[in-house]
Formats: sequence, structure tokens, C-alpha cells
Amino acid sequence: MSDWIQVRGLVQQGYGVASGKAGNPRFPHGTLAMQKAFFREQGLNLEEYFLGTLNLSIAPYRYEVRKAKYTFRNVKWSVNDPAEDFSFFDCQILTPTHKRLSGLIYYPHPETKPEHFQAPDVLEIITSFISDLKYGDALTLEVDRQQMDIAPCNEVRT
Repeated sequence: MSDWIQVRGLVQQGYGVASGKAGNPRFPHGTLAMQKAFFREQGLNLEEYFLGTLNLSIAPYRYEVRKAKYTFRNVKWSVNDPAEDFSFFDCQILTPTHKRLSGLIYYPHPETKPEHFQAPDVLEIITSFISDLKYGDALTLEVDRQQMDIAPCNEVRT
């Protein structure tokens, strides 16, 4: 049985490369559009989700990776960049209108990611498109404690 943790987060502006919004010619339709076939080949189908990430700051909390639902190693998804490792974690988003959306936390491993790093309190969420969402909006994130933990930044772990 899953043990879900709730944390409030604020929508932050991201780099726009996951969705292609940034207009980067290396990723014309976005990095997720380029990566999804590689993930599907390894058992993760992203077709039901919007191909962009929702960047959610959970400050003053931090997250701790425990056991990902999916981890893919050495994914060579771009001819111009080195292979990367990716993990995905189950999550749910509660919108301001109390709609519950299933999603995944998208976690390119920082040690293999060449650029576009996130702040330590920012999680990248893949979910359904949420209309009328604005930067600064508050959302509630639920994560499975078996996959990821959330704790105050000043909490000491033993």
C-alpha cells in the first residue's frame, strides 16, 4: 500500500526546452518529444501526458530520491549531446479547482545532464495540460513516500 505525502508548490518558469517553447533549434519540438520514443521502447508510454514539464518549487522543502518507478540508463536521445540517465516517480497534482491529475516526476539525473539544471527545490512534473495555469499559482503535489520523500530543508536525516 502506498503512503502518499502532500506538499504545496508554486509554479515556476522553466527553460522551455522540454516543451519546445524556448525555440531552441537543437530541440525544435522539445526534448520530451525527442525522448518519448526511447522511453516507450523501455516500457514507459508518455502519450497520455502533455509533452512539457510543469516546474514546481516546493521550497522551503526539499526532496530525496528513494526508489524510482522507472529508471533508464545511458539514453542516447540526441545526436548532439551525451547519453543521460532518467528516472520517473509517480505523483498526483491537485489543482486550485480541486481537480486531481495523475502524473510523473521527470528526473534527468544531474550527474549525466549536460545543461538546463533545476534549483534543488524544483521538481519537473509531466501531467495533463492544465489550462489557465500561471507562474506563481499554488498546487498541491502528492508523492509516494516509497519512491520519494519530502522534508524541510533544515531537517537532518539519519
